[in-house]
Amino acid sequence: MIGMEILKPVVVLLGWTMVMWVWMYATRIPAMLKAGIDAKGMVGSTGASLRAQLPDQVSWKADNYNHLHEAPTLFYAAAIVLAIIGQGDGINAAVAWTYVALRIAHSLVQATVNRVAIRFALFALSTIALMILIFHAIIPVFDLHLHG
Repeated sequence: MIGMEILKPVVVLLGWTMVMWVWMYATRIPAMLKAGIDAKGMVGSTGASLRAQLPDQVSWKADNYNHLHEAPTLFYAAAIVLAIIGQGDGINAAVAWTYVALRIAHSLVQATVNRVAIRFALFALSTIALMILIFHAIIPVFDLHLHG
């Protein structure tokens, strides 16, 4: 189907988000047990309340899982718009793959070494890719004719 290539990176980022969910709980639950935190007795608590009780390296995974529900929501919307209007192939698919690769790299950095300068660079580059996709959606949706 024309314009649907962009759905592949969408599905990969959805899958990656679930990988981060598994990684988050695979580290958080053992850390909670080690810290003597009884989840059964917790009422009205949030992940943020666990931060002081768990090692930073454990919280980094949860932070990243949360980040995958922020800017990527714009990516999903832009990609789906581009697919619907038949503009999800070619350059837009390539930019979408770039976005996904940068977000996965961002996740790996944040969940492991968490160097802010590296994270920021990856986030900034991914945001530029996202801006390109949004711009590429705006042009045909509003039938803009840009002449160079």
